[in-house]
Amino acid sequence: MPTTTEVAPTRSRDAVFRLVAVAILIAAGVVAWVLFRGGTGETPPQDRSITVSITGGRVEPPVGRVEVGKGSTIRLTVTSDVPDELHVHGYDRKAVLEAGRPATLEFRADTTGMFEVETHSGHLLLVQLVVR
Repeated sequence: MPTTTEVAPTRSRDAVFRLVAVAILIAAGVVAWVLFRGGTGETPPQDRSITVSITGGRVEPPVGRVEVGKGSTIRLTVTSDVPDELHVHGYDRKAVLEAGRPATLEFRADTTGMFEVETHSGHLLLVQLVVR
């Protein structure tokens, strides 16, 4: 018949083994959930129209970030009360802004990152484009 001292270490080892096994299963479950939860953190491509007007040095709507998925088609329409040039940094896309006439610039957002859209002469930030 085993003594109490012989039974206790066996039960302790079994309990530790079970705890380690449960911890490994939980960790594997968390990793699987993170990897296969239905997304990679990327935003799916979606065509996006952005309309901005500039009057008296004020940008409407107020400057903000617009997030799009890589591969999206972006259509920027800007109307300014003074002549200027529209520029999309990082994509090096430009359009001439004639006073009072809408200018449209369309391009495919094929590079990820954050890109500022601004006017050159007025140095006005119009929007921050985030491509994921």
